[in-house]
Amino acid sequence: MGHLPDLIKDLALILISAGIITVIFKWLRQPVVLGYIVAGFVAGPHLNKLLDIAWPPTVSDIANISTWADIGVIFLLFALGLEFSFKKLLKVGGQASIATLINMGSMIGTGYLVGKLLGWGDMDSIFLGGMLSMSSTTIIIKAFNDMNLQKTKFANIVFGMLIVEDLAAILMMVLLTTFAVSKRFEGGELVTGVVKLMFFIFMWFVVGIYLIPTILKWLKKYLNDETLLIISVGLCFGMVMFASSVGFSSALGAFIMGSILAETIESKHIEHIIEPLKNFFGAVFFVSVGMMMEPLLIWEYAGIIILLTLVVLIGRVIFTILGVIASGQRLKVAIQSGFSLAQIGEFSFIIATLGMSLGVISKILYPIIVAVSVITTFTTPYFIRMSPAVSAVIERLIPPGWSKLITGYSASDLRVVNKQNDWNRLLKSVMLQVGIYLTISVAVILICKAYLIPFVTHNVAGVWGKLLGAVITLLFMSPFIRAMIMKKLTSEVFKKLWNDNHFNRAGLILMILFRGILGVILISMVLIPLFSIDKAVLIIISLILTVCMVFSRGLKLQSKKIESRFLENLSRKQRFDDRNAAILSSVADNMLAKNIHVEEFDISPSSHVIGKTLKELQFKQKTGVSVITILRGNRKINIPGPNEHIYPCDRIVVSGSDEELKLLVGFIGNVTAPDLHEEVPQYHINLSQFEIEPDSPFAGKKIRDIRLRELTETMIIGIERGDKAIVNFNANFEFREGDVLLLAGEQEKLDMFGENIRDI
Repeated sequence: MGHLPDLIKDLALILISAGIITVIFKWLRQPVVLGYIVAGFVAGPHLNKLLDIAWPPTVSDIANISTWADIGVIFLLFALGLEFSFKKLLKVGGQASIATLINMGSMIGTGYLVGKLLGWGDMDSIFLGGMLSMSSTTIIIKAFNDMNLQKTKFANIVFGMLIVEDLAAILMMVLLTTFAVSKRFEGGELVTGVVKLMFFIFMWFVVGIYLIPTILKWLKKYLNDETLLIISVGLCFGMVMFASSVGFSSALGAFIMGSILAETIESKHIEHIIEPLKNFFGAVFFVSVGMMMEPLLIWEYAGIIILLTLVVLIGRVIFTILGVIASGQRLKVAIQSGFSLAQIGEFSFIIATLGMSLGVISKILYPIIVAVSVITTFTTPYFIRMSPAVSAVIERLIPPGWSKLITGYSASDLRVVNKQNDWNRLLKSVMLQVGIYLTISVAVILICKAYLIPFVTHNVAGVWGKLLGAVITLLFMSPFIRAMIMKKLTSEVFKKLWNDNHFNRAGLILMILFRGILGVILISMVLIPLFSIDKAVLIIISLILTVCMVFSRGLKLQSKKIESRFLENLSRKQRFDDRNAAILSSVADNMLAKNIHVEEFDISPSSHVIGKTLKELQFKQKTGVSVITILRGNRKINIPGPNEHIYPCDRIVVSGSDEELKLLVGFIGNVTAPDLHEEVPQYHINLSQFEIEPDSPFAGKKIRDIRLRELTETMIIGIERGDKAIVNFNANFEFREGDVLLLAGEQEKLDMFGENIRDI
């Protein structure tokens, strides 16, 4: 019988240990991640040394397990990228970015100061700050799900902050790697590193969005689970190799490829088939974390562990509260967010692993940070539960003059409409276009300079080889240079500004000249390194070539074709999601701006609401929510009547406040997340406003008296009275002159609303 490799023995040991212990942790209703860490401690060498026994057996080759753990980090970051999406980052907006920047920046600074006070070196202190600045997405999501808080407003704030945190963590890992390698902390290196990172992320994203969705579309009929898995993992590891070859971490490459695939309509499918791999290799990673725990070392540094635990529990709460308040949210939301983020988790382990692999942090830091993470993970549910009580106490202590602190200074007036002037719209659009095409052009120059031109000049000697290399490079660049110079010159906004006055024309001409100069510079970057003639002559040649590109009809058609392909790929998933969504995302966002949340729930066949009518269930009276739509197979029932029944596997779309949605989850029970791959009819809910005038049939009447659903097939989901927004109202609410009704319904019904209310 052949000898069994140590790797197989070690994997058997850690997987059996992890399986048994995670089952115990699930029975105890504790996070599975903690079970993996404990399993690593049991399977590692330190437990036997502590007890001075030879059994149970321990892992014999930790180096092999470390390699598997590195693969685990890659899959964790790849899966994180699949859930990320750059569009999602834009959607969470500036508020989450402001709050996260204040929170992370403060914790990094605090961690560094604590490290220096403990007598640690610069690298240990900086890595400590980075580890203390990262929350645990896994732990927070589990806690919210267990407590039915995932639909609340503060949970949405927390999820937004976690998205920004994840991106900031990727940037932090790149910068920490740069610092660790150079051993210097110069401002110039920092700026260079950030610019280089942003350039490559931008280039990878643009090229990836142009190529990958197109390739997946071509291969769609061949993409079963097996083929899609192989292609996805291959793309992931291909980007890992590319990122490593240009000086970035493998984790960054995995994250970028995940975020690119997140923009494809196959993203949910990829998430589903990649999950077993992520769970397997992720488990190996967390088990390897547990192997680093040395009980004697933890006991020796118990004081430091307690100190860092207090820093996390107090510092993260305070800085998150300050950040969320600074972003404009009310005090209660800020306190609930702060108490939810009072822990460190998996990304802290990844940063610690990075420091260990680079050999720049002390060995004691790893087990210390793991111990702090374990403690703060256990405290997280208790902190979340106590946050409403703490909020109530603090709000009572707030002086009356500080009412804005309680309500949030960004509370919006519902009548305010955002209007951007034409110059802002044009400049933002032009800057985006110039940024995209400039980045692609520079990328083409770098690739051709590194690979194509050396190949051509090696095979074609003399000036003809250089000329051929330059021509090929410029042919690749020309559609992008032309688009960079000419895009938006025929847009309606440009024409409006041009025809408005002569001052606008001067500014527009300067903008065109600036873009033309960028084109000349890009062409000069190709010609000057290749030819030894006078630079002035080469610049003149570059100018002539730029003019030729601008007036080339063929390049115009080519650039339009390239751009249309990119925009098609970028928007395909959004169109797919909107087509399959019960309510348009733009309408949901509009409602959210008015503090009305819209959520979808799939009704489980085991729910007690099955078979009952909406009149019997009385959702509005018992929970406060309004049922906007019922999706049943290929039917969509908008603004359902009181006699509509609830059937197994119905998907209901409801609107309400945080507290009301939480009540609904508890009332329905056994709800499941909606399946966005299911095709649904194309009748979307829209919003409209109706003002009650002096002669309106609504004035002086109660909601119960007007039979609105029967006559108009629309629903009132909000009422504006003066500067006040009323969301919580019942059938006895009496309308007044000047009230503005926020109506929900199909667009056709909203258009006919004025005619239908004549019968009231």
